[in-house]
Amino acid sequence: MHMNTINKDTTITYLGHATVLIKSPCGKNILIDPWLNTSPVCPADFYVENLIDIVDIVLITHIHNDHIGDLIPLLKGSTKAVAICVPEVHAWLASKGVTRVVEMNMGGSVVPAGTSIKVSMTQAFHTSSFTNDDGTVIHGGLPVGYVLEFENGFTIYDAGDTALFGDMDLIGEYYQPDLAILPIGDHYTMGPRAAARAALMLAVDYVLPIHYGTFPILAGTPEMLEDELGEDSEVQVLPLKPGQSVA
Repeated sequence: MHMNTINKDTTITYLGHATVLIKSPCGKNILIDPWLNTSPVCPADFYVENLIDIVDIVLITHIHNDHIGDLIPLLKGSTKAVAICVPEVHAWLASKGVTRVVEMNMGGSVVPAGTSIKVSMTQAFHTSSFTNDDGTVIHGGLPVGYVLEFENGFTIYDAGDTALFGDMDLIGEYYQPDLAILPIGDHYTMGPRAAARAALMLAVDYVLPIHYGTFPILAGTPEMLEDELGEDSEVQVLPLKPGQSVA
């Protein structure tokens, strides 16, 4: 089911792969997993140099190269962006000279300074590591997801890169998200069938599909997700292309 609006005073822009930019009702910009200049699908309008002065919060689900390829220049060049991540990623960022970091862990919640946005960290089932140019591998602790609760009550769950897992039922019951950002590409994450089940477990009204189409191996599509949900589903899929927004 396609739609053009969510009517929640929140603007969500898909930047390709798993990178999402969210403007909250109070005007704060949240960037999830910044793969920008080095991404083959991110529009140039959203490269680091165009976001560096507007991003307030950067959420890091894990440190695979296709999720944080442009994280360091963004954080080091910004005068205000604060990163949120697990302790192991914090240690890695500190080694790169990044200082504005809120370290937390799964089950915790924080309200970043200067905002009234509640950020909660959830589990995800995946891996997390960064491969340097010389081939050395940095392990980034456990991967995570996030729940964002905005001032007007609108709630978004970003699952990060994950397999389907049973506690999505609990996330749906406890946080009651309105919109879920779910990977659908298959092979490295959930595919459309599992994402459809996740959407039902979470009991969300909207799904933004991510992590598909960047490479041929990521073969899941929003249309497949809609088919798996079925014609009678009340879940509305937001099939945004890189650079497109919904508000």
